[in-house]
Amino acid sequence: MIEFLQFFVLTLLAFCMFFGLGFIINMLMKTTWFPIYGYILFLIVFFIWSSGSGSFWDNLKAWLTWDGIPLISGLGGAILSGYMIKLLRVKGYKMF
Repeated sequence: MIEFLQFFVLTLLAFCMFFGLGFIINMLMKTTWFPIYGYILFLIVFFIWSSGSGSFWDNLKAWLTWDGIPLISGLGGAILSGYMIKLLRVKGYKMF
């Protein structure tokens, strides 16, 4: 039970963290989709750094669903931040 609770909190935290970071980056840089590219670059660096020994593809295949869902949740937060900024700009809000 506690493992599921930790997994749920991690997934929610990843979503909220990357939504917030993406929203702030979008406001400051005025680039709608830059946080998504930054997140993908973050994932590539993370996979290469965490690979340790063995090839990149072997380590990527070894990840389980439980490892990938929080990462996908973070990507969802970055994507949603881009859509949210785009929607706010269409509605007339000007950020910085």
